Amino acid sequence: MLDAATIERLAARLDEAERTKRLIPMFTKEFPEFTIEDAYAVQRAWTRLQLGRGRVIKGLKIGLTSKAMQNAVGISEPDYGVLFADMFYADATPIPFDRFHAPRIEVELAFVLKAPLRGPDCTIFDVLNATDYVTPALEILETRMHRVDPETGKTRKVMDTISDNAANAALVLGGRPIRPMDADLRWIGALLFRNGEVEETGLAAGVLNHPANGIAWLANRLAPHDEHLKAGEVVLAGSFTRPVDIKRGDTFHADYGAFGSVSCQFV
Repeated sequence: MLDAATIERLAARLDEAERTKRLIPMFTKEFPEFTIEDAYAVQRAWTRLQLGRGRVIKGLKIGLTSKAMQNAVGISEPDYGVLFADMFYADATPIPFDRFHAPRIEVELAFVLKAPLRGPDCTIFDVLNATDYVTPALEILETRMHRVDPETGKTRKVMDTISDNAANAALVLGGRPIRPMDADLRWIGALLFRNGEVEETGLAAGVLNHPANGIAWLANRLAPHDEHLKAGEVVLAGSFTRPVDIKRGDTFHADYGAFGSVSCQFV
């Protein structure tokens, strides 16, 4: 692994990039041996910087949950990042576009926990028992570093994305709260509209065959660090659509059928 001083320096770069909206070079370009554990170490150091400024953790997000995305970036497991309280927007709330640099949006389900979840042996059944309710959600993605290196044309690697808080920036919750045993969560589908036109469709089964599998994976992934999911936390289970680019003025509406809808506008 990289030494502690380097980890802190990279976290400070990300912090400055977020505040200035100026993209930085991907870390794997400077450090070709940059590992997944290095990336999570940077993410944790960046998180500590945010907590030091008074930001409050309200949950976690899971990304890269579909087989197609995992194959595309050459990994065999998802990734995760932190959700801060100031990232949350209510349904139909105007969102300031200037908060972001090059945002994208995805369709997901959010799990709200009523009991803690700990690994290393957490199962899908533990997740369902610990969940208060599930609700439709939109995740807003952002990057603090180049997605494509302007000099070499190479794309960022999963380690870059992980260090960059798994590309998370904000989220919108809405729709109808669903008790986890009141529906087969695999078959919850959604239509994502941008300015009245369908851009993406998907089924929640695209998230590791069942969206609760991602929550169990996360609890087990946190266990070696003596961390766990806490009661009251919100966990984004992972997208079941491709990310869609956002432009100023865009209105997005995700229709989950019987489970309601969630929408937002970027102003």
